[in-house]
Amino acid sequence: MSSISCGIVGLPNVGKSTLFNALTDNNVLAANYPFATIEPNTGVVAVPDARLGRLSKMYNNAPVKPAIVTFVDIAGLVAGASKGEGLGNLFLSHIRNTNAVIHVVRSFADPDVQHVDSAPDPLRDIEIVNTELVLADLQTLNSRLPKLEKEAKANPKLVPLVAVLEEARSILDTGKPLFSAPDLTSRIGEYKELQLLTAKPIIYVFNVDEIQLGNSSQLEELKKLVRPAPALYICAKLEDQLRGLDEDDRLELLASYEQSESGLMQLIKTAYNTLGLQSFLTAGATEVRAWTIPAGATAPQAAGVIHSDFQHGFIAAEVVDYEDLIKAGSLPAARAAGKVRTEGKTYIMQPNDVVEFRFNT
Repeated sequence: MSSISCGIVGLPNVGKSTLFNALTDNNVLAANYPFATIEPNTGVVAVPDARLGRLSKMYNNAPVKPAIVTFVDIAGLVAGASKGEGLGNLFLSHIRNTNAVIHVVRSFADPDVQHVDSAPDPLRDIEIVNTELVLADLQTLNSRLPKLEKEAKANPKLVPLVAVLEEARSILDTGKPLFSAPDLTSRIGEYKELQLLTAKPIIYVFNVDEIQLGNSSQLEELKKLVRPAPALYICAKLEDQLRGLDEDDRLELLASYEQSESGLMQLIKTAYNTLGLQSFLTAGATEVRAWTIPAGATAPQAAGVIHSDFQHGFIAAEVVDYEDLIKAGSLPAARAAGKVRTEGKTYIMQPNDVVEFRFNT
């Protein structure tokens, strides 16, 4: 996995486009009316990683290539989307192409920003979106299961898939999204081609105002609405103010709201954790780079992210911990200090690994 894609969804006028602009430093139309976003807007964001700059200096200011996350701002969804209301079918098709869903929920009150249902109600708004996604998944299963059941009679290998999908349908029939049953979604994950919407990992982002951001008891009440799904509280207006500021000014502004990290950093960390991802580093005179891999990936699998030939011809990995490399001051010094290891095909990659792969061509 070289990068991940997160779809930003929610009702119209909840702050999706404002948040998207802030996260990607983009200038997408953020208008005060439904369906300001028709075609999905895509922004590729570098994952902030201070390690890369330090390694670059070690290698004579070699070019830096950070890991990336793609954010997709998808048209606002309304009740009836699963039946084609609003931009329903288009909206749902765009979600299918993402790795994770970021559901933005409006928590702020602002008479100057109209709400699709006259006033914000986080629980109601969450349920509207979830209901439409559930109905869309039911349509998918109801159209596919009859055919699969017939095929399974002639092909026993399809029986486990049919069983999984029947279990999924029984959950959806109760009105619950599939992500409410983690054990089932992990099994559904084996069948990537299904692209069931509610089986995708979800992160809730409550778009709060500056006052709410400092109200811990109110934030906890919001979190209870979606538990155990991960939830973040981000003030899209504040994130927008951070754009264009240098690092010191950004930190000062965040500190004035008792925040230590930007919404972008919080969201990327949460996305990596939710998707079970981590990064490893490669460093040399040509470039210093971060690569995204699943947590638990072996050295050959990590090598394959760089190039498929590296995985097929894998011989060994020369590994040094980032902190050990920085402390030593150079790779030869780290090697002389016994900090560089040679690992084989069964080695499980660690997040702070700086690696050079050896392989047959």
